[in-house]
Amino acid sequence: MTNFNEQEQAQQRQDRQDAPQRRGGLGRKQAIAIAVLIAIGIGGGAAILLSGPASPAKGGEHGEHGGKDDGHGHGKEDAHADKGKDAHADKEAHGGKDTHAEKEGAGHAHDDHDDHAKESGQAKSEGQTEGKGDAHGEGKDDGHGHGEGAGKKEAGAAEAIAMTEAQIKAAAIVLDSAGPALIRTTTQLPGEIGFDEDRTAHVVPRVTGVVEAVPAVLGQAVRKGDLLAVIASAQVSDQRSELLAAQKRLQLARTTHEREQRLWEEKISPRQDVDVAEQALREAEIAVANVRQKLQAVGALPGGGALNRYELRAPFDGTVVEKHIALGEQVKEDASVFVLSDLRTVWARVDVPAGDLPKVRVGERAVVKATAFEQSIAGTIAYVGPLIGGQSRTAQARVALPNPERAWRPGLFVNVDLVTGEAQAPVTVAADAVQTFEDRPVVFVRTAEGFVAQPVRTGRSDGRRTEVLQGLKPGARYAARNAFVIKSEAGKGSATHSH
Repeated sequence: MTNFNEQEQAQQRQDRQDAPQRRGGLGRKQAIAIAVLIAIGIGGGAAILLSGPASPAKGGEHGEHGGKDDGHGHGKEDAHADKGKDAHADKEAHGGKDTHAEKEGAGHAHDDHDDHAKESGQAKSEGQTEGKGDAHGEGKDDGHGHGEGAGKKEAGAAEAIAMTEAQIKAAAIVLDSAGPALIRTTTQLPGEIGFDEDRTAHVVPRVTGVVEAVPAVLGQAVRKGDLLAVIASAQVSDQRSELLAAQKRLQLARTTHEREQRLWEEKISPRQDVDVAEQALREAEIAVANVRQKLQAVGALPGGGALNRYELRAPFDGTVVEKHIALGEQVKEDASVFVLSDLRTVWARVDVPAGDLPKVRVGERAVVKATAFEQSIAGTIAYVGPLIGGQSRTAQARVALPNPERAWRPGLFVNVDLVTGEAQAPVTVAADAVQTFEDRPVVFVRTAEGFVAQPVRTGRSDGRRTEVLQGLKPGARYAARNAFVIKSEAGKGSATHSH
């Protein structure tokens, strides 16, 4: 009995000595498994980073799932397999006698397995982060054909707009060279087209009477002497009767004077009778001339049919712009029955504020631009008012304008650009050549392939020429007219490239 107890105690001491060795062997296997899994995770991450931009998203997803499988699938199986083998080896070695040692070894194996699971989870997270970064970063750019390199390329060099010579000719694009020009500084003021008051008349009949005929109509172009209206006037009848009587007296006085002159020459009548007859003749001539002047003052002809017929005629070439007369109407001598104006010349009336009066001088050049349509005309300042209006606080100036085509109609609102200064600019282009493209001013410069949108910084402009401060060299060929056609072509190309 004593020997049996001594053998059992010796066996327990041997088991306690072998337990650390069993625990140490089990820990080494788990460490090897963990090292293998870490190597697999590092290899997968390197493969993702070294993969091409064509399919990084796919590779990332594969890496994500692969890392998950390796971390939680194969890793767990290896760990449990090693654990099972170690446990089986212990049982074979000790015959299942030391259950306490086995529990202790299992506890350490479980702790090592938890450490391994945490490390494999971190490897998985790193794989997911790298895979998602590739899928949503580089993969997104490559999917649309715009990477970081492409953006830099577009910013560094402007894209050419391809156009052939035939296309340029068909679009009526006119080329010009950038060069120096005179830029005029202007001040713009509002104005209105009005009649040339020096060529406008308010036609009045100058006699009282009744309207018998009105051949002229509103808007009719008439020439000097054309018949406007016919009026029956008693005043004209009296003057014509007086003229006829004066003419008869003149004829009698002339005959008497001739007879007395002949008798005096024959020494039959004295010289005194000749002098009296001559005086009567001169008085008769004065009377006839006086009546004629009266008729001319009212615009009536000496003869011409009925004594009371008064014909109202146009005083000069012009257009009937107003008509205030009707058939059968009783008119007075001071009634304005027609307004006639020569529209071949018009005035642009300009309201000049007090602060701009020093800039406005008679004889200065001005450019009048219509607000209702695209048309302009050059003229000179003909008048600057000496007074400032009490209500408007402006002085009125006017610009005389030729109007042969009748395009500038009275009542039309205009803007008047007064030239207040001139300066020479070294590099200028046509004002229509500057276009806004991609939210910046550009000039389409001619190249071998077509045109390129050249960004520029503009300066002064007078509506015809625009100064270029930066972006264009003297002598550069550019699209001076119909540049908007090139802009539309460039817009189509940008839209196609973006999609």
